Amino acid sequence: MNLTLSTRIFVGFAAVVLTFGAVSVYSVLQMHAIGAEIRLVSTGYLPLAKAIAQVESAQGNHQRDLQRLLDEREPETQLALIRLSRLSFPQMIRQLLGNAAETARHGKESAPASEHPFISELGNRILELSLLYESYGASCESLFRAIEKSGTVERGAQGVLELTQLENRIESEIKVLSLMLDHRVSQRVAAAEKSEGRAAWVVVALSLAAVALGALATALAVRLLAPIRPLTRAVTRVGMGDYSAVVPSSAKSEIGLLGREFNAMAKALREREALLAEKQEALVRAERLAAIGRISAQIAHEIRNPLTSLGLNSELLDDTLRAARFDRAEEREEAHQLHAAIVRELERLTEITDQYLKFARFPKPVLASHDPNALLTDLLDFLDEEHLRAGIKIERALAPGCPRLICDADQLRQALMNLLRNSREALVHGGTIRVESRPLVTQIELAVSDDGPGIPPEELSRLFDPFFSTKERGTGLGLALTQQIVTEMGGALHPESRPGEGTRFVIHLRRAS
Repeated sequence: MNLTLSTRIFVGFAAVVLTFGAVSVYSVLQMHAIGAEIRLVSTGYLPLAKAIAQVESAQGNHQRDLQRLLDEREPETQLALIRLSRLSFPQMIRQLLGNAAETARHGKESAPASEHPFISELGNRILELSLLYESYGASCESLFRAIEKSGTVERGAQGVLELTQLENRIESEIKVLSLMLDHRVSQRVAAAEKSEGRAAWVVVALSLAAVALGALATALAVRLLAPIRPLTRAVTRVGMGDYSAVVPSSAKSEIGLLGREFNAMAKALREREALLAEKQEALVRAERLAAIGRISAQIAHEIRNPLTSLGLNSELLDDTLRAARFDRAEEREEAHQLHAAIVRELERLTEITDQYLKFARFPKPVLASHDPNALLTDLLDFLDEEHLRAGIKIERALAPGCPRLICDADQLRQALMNLLRNSREALVHGGTIRVESRPLVTQIELAVSDDGPGIPPEELSRLFDPFFSTKERGTGLGLALTQQIVTEMGGALHPESRPGEGTRFVIHLRRAS
């Protein structure tokens, strides 16, 4: 499940808050449990122990008074001691045992369920002690009446022996109650101390876990928010016009998605800038070519008329030379050679002016569907004799059943002828020219390549500039005209060359529907 960035950060810090909350809740619960232990001891067992201790003290005092009574020989003093004992002892014992029973009952109501059996046992023993005291009180009263009647009682009398046995049982029961309470108080205090120690360790462990979880949540937040910094820098760079900025986009959060969208946007801006630069370059090139074309047309027009006159005069001169008489044959031969040189230069100048005029006034293409293999085959057959004379081998790599393309057949023929001428002129000592056709998805690829010396990289970028030529007597208009022809037909012309590995020109034209 992919959680959003805010959800991840919220979950991390919520876990920290919950951990600290767990520490607080656990601490409160443990304090409450320890407080319950303390209340049980302070309001239950300690008052019971105090009450039993008071009963034990009262019993000891009574036993000492009873011993004094038995030891006393004065009748008046005996009667006084009997009256004092009847007045204080029974009521005090009943009150102390009643308080102890009431304390046990209230302690059982507020004590946890685990303490109920023990408190019930205490209550039963207090009840048994009360019954023993009832018997003890009756025996004491019998002894008092016997003393009042006879004035004296022997120590070995049956009533004294029974009273002594009851005192021993009462002392034993009081000691058992005291020991039970002391042992239980020790147990509860030890349990409270153990719970306190365990709670302290648990609180420390939970606190450390909360701190560690907080550090982990902080590190997670820093890690999740870390891509924002490079994204901000990249946005700043894009805002300043640098569209090459790329941000990491591997994260699966919203920032990763934003990074991928930003990279896509930057890529689209780069492509748009490249397209605009290309279109601007094409526009500048078109304006430059138009200006050059107008100038070329004007220059060619101004030169063509004198060239025509010179051509006619050269023909007249030829007739004159043929009719003229020379004293020596060498003079006639020299005159004819000079005339032939003039004619050749006039023809070259005429060809140059024709190229200038073609470049300036090349007609718009008439596009139609044509078979590329048929066009290439006809052109290569036409130039076959010329290539043979130049010692050049032609390799035809035409794709069988190549789809038709959209072009102006005459202009495409002119463009291909220019490329073949360039390759032929590059192969001064002969070589191989390869002509290819290949169908693409939406285009047809035509290529002309040779195994000549190739073109240096610094010259490759200027091949299509008007008047730039690598040939000694080239006009620099052939490739510029070829590119203009291909571009006007909606295609593209790309050169590929490395020094020493030959040159390849690739034409891409639209494929017919």
